[in-house]
Amino acid sequence: MPKVLIVEDDAAMATALSDGFTYEGYDIVLARDGEAGLKAAHDSAPDVIVLDVMLPKMNGLDVCKRLRADGSNVPIMMLTARGQEIDKVLGLKLGADDYVTKPFGFMELIARVEALLRRTGGSARTAEAYAFGDVVVDFKKAELRKRGEPVEITARELKLLAYFIAHRGEVVPRERLLDQVWEYDAAPLTRTVDMHVAKLRKKIENDPADPKFIVTVHRMGYKFTA
Repeated sequence: MPKVLIVEDDAAMATALSDGFTYEGYDIVLARDGEAGLKAAHDSAPDVIVLDVMLPKMNGLDVCKRLRADGSNVPIMMLTARGQEIDKVLGLKLGADDYVTKPFGFMELIARVEALLRRTGGSARTAEAYAFGDVVVDFKKAELRKRGEPVEITARELKLLAYFIAHRGEVVPRERLLDQVWEYDAAPLTRTVDMHVAKLRKKIENDPADPKFIVTVHRMGYKFTA
């Protein structure tokens, strides 16, 4: 299920948003100020961020700016107060994907969030480059290097690795990988995932038989641990 990070300092609004997204089937991460929101965005790998502009410690515009400067492309939905036209413009210029103006109806918000997720494939977008162990992957150039040497990688393997990185630390079921990476709603065989994971391990692991980055979680799926 998608994970939403809600960064909202108003207790009543935070509770309403948490309850609404939970009812719609989302995993919830909640932060009550800008600094906590920035940390949660890096630590929890959300699929989408609902970010208030007016926050203590660090305002939403600065959080958005920092995330984009750090290479994060996770979709961001800004929450602005009525009359804050300049904040809407600045938010979009700083990298926010959309905004809603308070007061708003929750159904409008969820519809806009779902639209963002559809545009990004339903998952958190990965930074253009990522390094772990002695591996560096450049998604923009579609290049993989291990110990500085180029390693051939297919488009499917690259997409699979990108999904694992975007959801690092999270147990990902095979069925979700088939849905998100292969885009099969009713997949032919989950063995398809196992075969591609085995090939990917040979390219990124020092010992594919004893993987350290893409580990198998028995009867549940896989977890990227870098």
